[in-house]
Amino acid sequence: MKSRPLHALAVALAAVLPLTACSGGSDSGTEQSDELVTGMPVDLTTWVAADAAWGNEALYHQAVYDTLLRTDAEGGVEPGLATEWTYDESMTHLTLELRDGVTFSDGTAFDAEVAAQNILRFRDGASENAANLSAVTEAEAVDEDTLELTLDAPDPALLTYLSQNAGLQASPETFEAEDAQVKPVGSGPYVLDEEASVVGSRYVFTAREDYWDPEAQLYGTITMNHYPDATALLNAVKGGQVDFANLNSTSQIADAERARYTTHLAPVNWKGMILADREGEVEEPVADVRVRQAVNHALDRQALLDALDSGYGEPSAQIFGPASDAYVEALDDAYPYDPERARELLDEAGYPDGVTLVQPQTSYRPASEFELVAGMLAESGITIESEQVGSTFIGDLLGGEWATFQFALNQEPLPWMTYQLAIAPDSAWNVHDVEDSTVQELAERMRLGGEDGAAASRELNEYLVEQAWFAPFYRLQGVLVTDDSTDATHKTGHATPNLWDIVPAS
Repeated sequence: MKSRPLHALAVALAAVLPLTACSGGSDSGTEQSDELVTGMPVDLTTWVAADAAWGNEALYHQAVYDTLLRTDAEGGVEPGLATEWTYDESMTHLTLELRDGVTFSDGTAFDAEVAAQNILRFRDGASENAANLSAVTEAEAVDEDTLELTLDAPDPALLTYLSQNAGLQASPETFEAEDAQVKPVGSGPYVLDEEASVVGSRYVFTAREDYWDPEAQLYGTITMNHYPDATALLNAVKGGQVDFANLNSTSQIADAERARYTTHLAPVNWKGMILADREGEVEEPVADVRVRQAVNHALDRQALLDALDSGYGEPSAQIFGPASDAYVEALDDAYPYDPERARELLDEAGYPDGVTLVQPQTSYRPASEFELVAGMLAESGITIESEQVGSTFIGDLLGGEWATFQFALNQEPLPWMTYQLAIAPDSAWNVHDVEDSTVQELAERMRLGGEDGAAASRELNEYLVEQAWFAPFYRLQGVLVTDDSTDATHKTGHATPNLWDIVPAS
């Protein structure tokens, strides 16, 4: 098994030439409240910025760290620690002008040299998203306030990546610190109260004095409580113990609303299976495209949507969503539910008695959901055996432990971001590092953007569906809930909102 770290995800950017912006900061106009308590579905993996996760862990990092850039709720790129940015004509040199007078919580000054070191450390670090900076060959301080990044090829999503974990800025005093895993030192709006926090279950943050963007400090104290499974998180909501939570499933909406919480829905993910072992290293049958196609035909997507997520979503056989240039409407119905056709494909592949796939099962997902999918596939001769997994689940998953697995991934607004997330040979969710010449040829056209890039992304989508790299069930609605003192705005393509988009109710 390969050894790779954890973590997650992404958003958008349009590469316009030249691209410049200025000003900065949140403009909520909301007065600071005393405390926010959030229910967190995942624990923090690490405080080391160079190895940081994103996705459901983003709120932890946004509390203590600044990023070079920010993205708003619609995915638009905004200033962060960088106030202006410009590409050259080749789109391979990005110059960022940095904010003056910023210090980290240990008093260390932020400057271009520190920013360059953070960029290179992330590129070379252990984050599963390290590949997001794979195009960056150099990061250099032109002067104290000017950072220049050199790329080996255009990257149409780089600015957005710099608003996520790739752009996190940590104090250089932590780079070699022995306690860096548990003690963050950033320049962000809050500092971790270590005495009030309990690693693995409760993280308390207090607002920093003299922070450069006080409008982003909407609370004096933020407490992030991690709940180890979906039932525990829902019980916290039912008990009124949190002001905000990102629920695990739309099936929990009714209970949350009975507890007088407000529901916020937005399409953020696709849910289904990643048929990852396309070369048959772990389970040989998965290497045969007919077996992967059989899995797709064995899925009654509407029935799964109704049963697992109460109809909150849209059945689909593609991983690209309608907001993406890669989306092809007809592909939603590329694999109609047809158990007989699934059995024919298995027979043609040399498996007349069917196949058995071993998939991981976690405590965070109700066993009934796993059993429902397994029962449906069994009707087509595909046996799913569960393997109970523990705290090393994500690491094992990304290390290629299983040939196929059930999961939900972001539905990115930009095709390039989806490519970087789950398709590229070194992407986090291409867990067996599969390389395909057709995919690579199309990716090179996508990298250059324009009309041909958009056409290439649609061709890529069609190819992936034909080759059945994935077996999506449906596009899924993400669910945020807030109590009557709190409001929240979904962020396009993200499971969680920006921290500063969780606000006191007006």
